[in-house]
This record gives sequence, C-alpha cells and structure tokens, in this order.
Amino acid sequence: MRKNWAMTHAVAVLALDSVVAFDLGVPPQVFGAARDAAGRRLYAVRVCGTGPVRSMAGFTVVPDYGLDALRTADTVVVPGVGAGPTVTDGTLDPVVAGELRAAYERGARIVAVCTGASVLAAAGLLDDRPAASHWAWADRLRALYPRVRWDFDVLFCAECEVLTSAGVGAGVDLCLHIVRHDHGSEVANRAARRCVVPPWREGGQAQYIDRPVPAVAGAGTEPTRTWALSRLAEPVTLDGMAAHARMSVRTFTRRFRDETGLSPARWLLQQRVAHARLLLESTDLAVDAVARRSGLGSATALRQHLHAAIGVAPSAYRRTFRSA
Repeated sequence: MRKNWAMTHAVAVLALDSVVAFDLGVPPQVFGAARDAAGRRLYAVRVCGTGPVRSMAGFTVVPDYGLDALRTADTVVVPGVGAGPTVTDGTLDPVVAGELRAAYERGARIVAVCTGASVLAAAGLLDDRPAASHWAWADRLRALYPRVRWDFDVLFCAECEVLTSAGVGAGVDLCLHIVRHDHGSEVANRAARRCVVPPWREGGQAQYIDRPVPAVAGAGTEPTRTWALSRLAEPVTLDGMAAHARMSVRTFTRRFRDETGLSPARWLLQQRVAHARLLLESTDLAVDAVARRSGLGSATALRQHLHAAIGVAPSAYRRTFRSA
C-alpha cells in the first residue's frame, strides 16, 4: 500500500549533496505537466533525501520527504551530482545505496539524469548494462565504473529497466519518453507544450559534443555548408562542394571533417534527414514530396534513412507531431 501518495503513478526524486539544480527541477516539471484529457495529474512527484543538501547552483535544497519515499515510489529518479563522491572516488552512502537497490528489487523503475548515473553505478545497478551520461564525464566515469557499458554519444538509454540520460536538456527528453511510454504521444505532447520544449528527440540522437573548429581565416568550409543547405532538393556532389570552396577534393574533405567531425557525404545526409523531419512535422506534404524536397529522392529512401536515424517510419514520426 502506498503511504501519503495520491492514487497516481508515484515518482520519487532523490536529492543528494552537490545536486545539479536543473536536473533536480526537470522531473517535477515534466511529470507535473502530464495530465489526462480532463486535466487530472497522472504523476505524483516527491523530492526526497537524507536532509538539506547543497546544489551546484549555490543554494541549499531542503527535500520535503525522507528516504522512505523511495519505498513506495513506482519510479525513482536520481538527478545529476556535480562534485559528490560518486564522481570523485566511486563511493556512495551505504544507506542510500541500499534504498536504491531495494527499490529496484521490488520492481520500481529506476532513472538517472546526467551524472546521476554515477549514483546508480556506485549502487551496483548499472553493472553489465548500457548507460548514458554527459559526454564531458566520459573518461572519469569509465575509469570509476568499468563494468558499465557506457554510451556517451546518445541523448538517453532506455533499453533496459534502468534508464539513463545525458546532461541537462537530455533529462527533459528522457522524462518525456517515459510519459510517452506510459500514456502515449498525445499526453506527452501536451506535457511538452506546457513545458515549451520539443515533444520528441529520439534517444539515439547524438549529443552535441564540443569539437574545436579551426580558425582559418577565409579558408573554412562554412560558406560552402551554407550554400549546400540552400540546395538540399538539388543534386549536391562532393566535387561541386569542393569547387564552391575553391579547394581540391582532398583538401576540402580533410578540412570539412576537421570542422564538423563528419565527412561531407555524411553531413549532407544528416541535413537532408533533418529537413525531411521538419517537413513531416510542419506540412501535410505526401511522403514522396517530402523525400524530393529534402533531396532524398524517393519515399523508400526516406523511410530507410529516417528509420536508420531515429528508428521510426515517416508516418509514425508525423503522427507524433500531428496528433489531434
């Protein structure tokens, strides 16, 4: 029996010392925005902990609930921690670790945002599992928790019963994914509108990893990228791009990869898929027309590339954004 909870899905958000304030605020905001057609809340969210904790934003958080909230929660969320022991020496308060393991063992869904994954790893809940976290912590977390199958390229990982996300905004994506899984796209889209955020960013989408761009005056590929973006519906070849940049193909390819981290062909394909997604979201164009206008050629090619990028068909993607 639940204790002191509304008869909805119970979410406990665990605030630990050095909590990342944004990560702590996301679950109450997103889950609190999830309502049914009559406007009734679908989740009851409680922030819990062992007592007042300092946040990385320079203020103290005083949770309204103790660790006993973890014992009655359907979903437990662990926000990121910026300077706690789980990201410095790989240790965790045994009491907290025990409560997390007990929640998992009784069947609660366990979720971590950003470096909150380090808390789950320290509790032993990520051993031999795939997990995401912020790319900037990759070296540190791999060294502290070598048994975890870390993936620092994706926005979130929801392939097992323990869900994890990359940093900051990716926590919003994961919470909306959970709402969509629990109640469908219509509810998730309403929650996204309440929060004024995009309703869908697929978990396998790459994090925006920082890559230094060489500052070579007058010799970069950015003008050619702008030129190519204005011609997505037309044939754009590597030779044509190199000619526009007034470089040899070899030099252009090397500089392009230095500046973007991608080959010209891969970059161009990503831009075409992104444009196709925009057309699916914002127009009623037939799939064939979307494929032509984005330079992918045919509906078959669009289906193949969209499925490879985000794992869904054009019709399913459009329904997510154009539901009644």
